Amino acid sequence: MNSDNHSTMRAAVFHGDERITVETVPMPQPATGEALVRVLRTALCGSDFKLWHKGAEHTAGHEIFGRVDQPGHPLHGQRCAVYIPLHCGHCEACRAGDTQMCVEISSLIGWNRGGGYGEYVAVPDNCLLPVPDDIDDDLAPLLLDTIGTSAHAVREASRVVPAAQGSDVLVCGAGPVGLGVILALKALGHARIHVSDPNPVREAIAVDFGATAHPTGSREKRFKLIVECSGAHAARNLAIELVLPKGAIVLVGENAEPWTITEDKVFRRKDFVMMRTFYFPKHDFEPNLELLRAHRDRYRRLVDDAFALDLLPERFSRFAEGRLIKPVLAFEEER
Repeated sequence: MNSDNHSTMRAAVFHGDERITVETVPMPQPATGEALVRVLRTALCGSDFKLWHKGAEHTAGHEIFGRVDQPGHPLHGQRCAVYIPLHCGHCEACRAGDTQMCVEISSLIGWNRGGGYGEYVAVPDNCLLPVPDDIDDDLAPLLLDTIGTSAHAVREASRVVPAAQGSDVLVCGAGPVGLGVILALKALGHARIHVSDPNPVREAIAVDFGATAHPTGSREKRFKLIVECSGAHAARNLAIELVLPKGAIVLVGENAEPWTITEDKVFRRKDFVMMRTFYFPKHDFEPNLELLRAHRDRYRRLVDDAFALDLLPERFSRFAEGRLIKPVLAFEEER
C-alpha cells in the first residue's frame, strides 16, 4: 500500500507491445453491493497475452484469490476466490444455474473492469467464493481457470460422450487448462486419454498424469471425444477431421483471430457435435474443491513459481515463452 489514506495502490499496467510496468494507481472504490478484496494470489493466464500485446484499459489479471477487506461486510476477513463473470442472478441463464452466461450483464473482472495484478480489487458480493482453510493460498487460484474451466468442459462433453462408453479421448494442448482437463477426465471416469503438445516438458507432465502421448498433427488415429485446449486453428481443423461419427469436439482454448471452417466432405459426411464451453457455473465450485483435494499433489506441480509484483514484467515474459506452467503473483499479507 502506498498511501496512509488508502487512496492508492501498486498495480501492473499493461501498455501493449509486450511492455508491463508496475505503478501507483488509484485504489478501486467498491460500489453498493461490492466488497474490497486484498489480493493474495493471482495466477498468470495465457489469455492475457492479448493484453500484453495490445494493452489493457483496466488492471489485468482474472485468476484471483484474496481476503475480503471490508469492515462491516458479512465476509470481512474471509479468504475468497473471485468469480469473474458479473451476473444478475435473475435472468433465464442465471435462474438455470448458468451464471457464467448471464444474458443481462456481459462484463468480466480483469477484462472490462479492474482485476488482480494489483494489491486490491473491487468485487460484487455475488462473485465472492469462500475458500476453506485447508486450501493453500498458492493452489486457490487454480479453482478458477485450471480446475473450473477444465472440469466444466469435461462435464459438458460427458453429456455427449459418457465416460461409460470407454472411448478414446484426445486432449490437444497440455498447458494449465489442458492438464486440468486430463485430471478432470480421469476423475470423472474417462480412462483412455491421449494428449498432444509440442512442448516436451508439458507433454511429460500430462503422461505422468495418466495420458498417452500422441504426436502433434498425427492423422493415424481417430477419437470419439477431442478437447481442444490450444486455441490453434490448425488443431481445431484437425479435430474436425479426426473426430469419429457421433463424437464431440469441445473448444476450450481461445483465439481472437478469425477462424474459417471449410464445409468439405470431411465436415459434411458425419454426425458430430462441436461445442464451445466457457468458464464454469458457480454451482460447480463445491465439486471443484473436491477435485483439488483429491489431486492436490498433482495440481501443486503446476504452480512452478510464486513471485512479487515487481517481478511481474520479467515473469510474464518467461511465461509467454513457455518456460513456466502456472506461475502466481503473490502478495504478502499485512500482519
